[in-house]
Amino acid sequence: MTDPIRITGLREFQRNLRQMDRGFPRALRLVLNQATEVILDYAAPRVPRRTGRAQASLKGRSTQRSARVAGGSARAPHYPWLDFGGKVGRGRGVDRPFYKDGRYLYKAYAVKRDEFEELMARGLVELARSAGVQVDHRVG
Repeated sequence: MTDPIRITGLREFQRNLRQMDRGFPRALRLVLNQATEVILDYAAPRVPRRTGRAQASLKGRSTQRSARVAGGSARAPHYPWLDFGGKVGRGRGVDRPFYKDGRYLYKAYAVKRDEFEELMARGLVELARSAGVQVDHRVG
């Protein structure tokens, strides 16, 4: 499984943005959502398609402190089976090889991690500059 990206100081950054202007934390969440689009754009075309519900269930979800990509919904409860595999159906008769790291989302994250990280860093720097904060852009 791929390790998550940790941003040191994000909590303090979010708190300070909120003190400057109440609208900035919402903008922070939007920056994180935009970064998840890279993962979604890579994973969605690779998801098998019959009705398109599994593909449509891929969504970026973020808070002011985290960005996530999730798949599956009430309309596509079979998505985890498509991604990870296993046995389903009556008597567990339908078998799909199990992949611990999945076939779509984690793979997309592993392949696009650098681009995701760069978009996130660029978005955070732009947000800080728009708030009037002087930024020395260093990633790593």
